[in-house]
Amino acid sequence: MKKHLLMLAIASSCFVAGQAGAMTKDEYKVAKEKIEADYKVDKTKCDTMKDNAKDVCMKEAKGKENVAKAELEQAYKPSDSHSRKVAQEKAKAEYEVAKEKCDDQQGDAKNACQKQAKADQDKKMADVKAMKKM
Repeated sequence: MKKHLLMLAIASSCFVAGQAGAMTKDEYKVAKEKIEADYKVDKTKCDTMKDNAKDVCMKEAKGKENVAKAELEQAYKPSDSHSRKVAQEKAKAEYEVAKEKCDDQQGDAKNACQKQAKADQDKKMADVKAMKKM
């Protein structure tokens, strides 16, 4: 279910990003309000969960909101810096969710999970830095 919601969010974000250059200030404001409303709905869905599942859900909701806001900025005012911000927010969101999911594990498995999450984030952040040099 969460994957479907995430994919729906990504698809709607791509739609917003596809309108680059054609977005008015009013459209921007409406899109931003929609992102904030979607976050509230996602956060409310997390309230029904317990323990680490709730924590993971909250990280996913916040990450989705941050990515959507960065994509909105890129759609409203396209630039290399906004493009990098989108990539940074995606990497950060994925890392936060992965790190939170590691809390379900214990001992060496948890440590390995956290190290893998950090390594994945470091690679993605290196890719973002490489975008600056292009």
